[in-house]
Amino acid sequence: MMRVRACLLLVVVVAVFAARGDAVIARQPGFDAWFLDKTMRVDYVHSGGLGQEIFALDQVVSDGPWAGSRTRLVDDLDLGKYRFEVIDGRTNEVLYSRGFASIYGEWETTPEYREVHRSFHESLRFPWPKAPVQVVLEGRNADNSFRELWSIVVDPASRFVNPADREPAGEVWPLFENGPPAEKVDLLVIGEGYTAAEIPKFHADATRLVNALFEEEPFRSRRSDFNVWGLDLPSAESGVTRPRAGEFRRTPLSAQYNIFDSERYVLTYDNRALRDAASAAPYEFIEILVNDEQYGGGGIFNFQATAAADTGFAEYVFIHEFGHHFAGLADEYYTSDVAYETGAAFHPEPWEPNVTALHDPERVKWGDLIEPDTPVPTPWDKAAFEAGSVEAQRRRGALRAEGAAETVMDRLFTEQLERETALLGGMRYAGRVGAFEGASYEPTGLYRSEVDCIMFTRNPVGFCRVCRRAIENVIDQYARP
Repeated sequence: MMRVRACLLLVVVVAVFAARGDAVIARQPGFDAWFLDKTMRVDYVHSGGLGQEIFALDQVVSDGPWAGSRTRLVDDLDLGKYRFEVIDGRTNEVLYSRGFASIYGEWETTPEYREVHRSFHESLRFPWPKAPVQVVLEGRNADNSFRELWSIVVDPASRFVNPADREPAGEVWPLFENGPPAEKVDLLVIGEGYTAAEIPKFHADATRLVNALFEEEPFRSRRSDFNVWGLDLPSAESGVTRPRAGEFRRTPLSAQYNIFDSERYVLTYDNRALRDAASAAPYEFIEILVNDEQYGGGGIFNFQATAAADTGFAEYVFIHEFGHHFAGLADEYYTSDVAYETGAAFHPEPWEPNVTALHDPERVKWGDLIEPDTPVPTPWDKAAFEAGSVEAQRRRGALRAEGAAETVMDRLFTEQLERETALLGGMRYAGRVGAFEGASYEPTGLYRSEVDCIMFTRNPVGFCRVCRRAIENVIDQYARP
């Protein structure tokens, strides 16, 4: 299709549903030729429900210095439910692109999507262009192609574009630093629900959990490719909002439990507050550390991850949720209660790198890691695992209904961990890559690559080989020439 090329200030273009080929992103543009050393942030509202989907521009602002790669500008990972491209208005060349996911995209999979309208605030961040550009947002189809959903033309010289940086809302400090942000992966850990007097606790919590992350492969081997920063944002009260417990707070980021009415799901809906606060630091990835003892967390690819700092399984949650956020890894478990609709008769091939619908067993997307004598699908004692897991979920629900202390819940999780580690570790194809049925909330029709993984259970087994490779691919995108 013809690209919009007029240098209008900000023009919303009618959505178009034609997929573009990959040829336009075949070569990487030069950073200095097209961009300044600062970040442009396009904020917009993503609304929908009842068969509608609408995008509306909020603002275009400066978001601090550019911390991303200056050489890997065009995304070649093919991850995310969405993708955006920044296109030169004169040559139609793709200057920058990234895949991502969103809360809206998850909300589409809940029953509420068919019943009401809702709006979610979102942002696109990219290097500040020297000349007018077209920003195109695309959504993924069931066949994994992309269609254009929304487009605007942005002139950086426009009076409607704000080039001023925000005054930092909190203090930034380094957990560790290995080099210039443009040459490293930059992770920002933000404290939420810590009072001014509890800031030393946040520093200790952040250090403990970041250290746990970098004890896992491939983060351990690639530690030198990372910078990790902390951001102090004192709250008036300790803790965050927990609607089911009747506890409500007004914290700087508005992080809360009970997202999509799932008691353990923690995120912030307040994207603008999150982005404004984070603009004080160089970052590509964000983990919000919540000062609470209730088990919980969340993670959305290229948006945010969260973890409760004081649960007995905080290290696991921090690492697991960061896997979602950093590499687009899918949940591999399927026996826990979730907010999403499940049980479809047909499953399209997931975009996530660690789950497959196995429509063609001869061409599994991680087939190069499968040994010739490993059968596909790969047998495992699914019934025995499900029986134990379902019973643990029943006991967990009963304890929640009784208002049991978090220490009691942790003991239940520990019992489950010990039983499942022994059970899964003793299976015939344990430690081998294959295609094990049961993944991504579905007991049938979706498959994971190994019988156990940190994306499947809380067991101390680390990331499987497929997940490790996916993580390394993302590291390379930000920390390799």
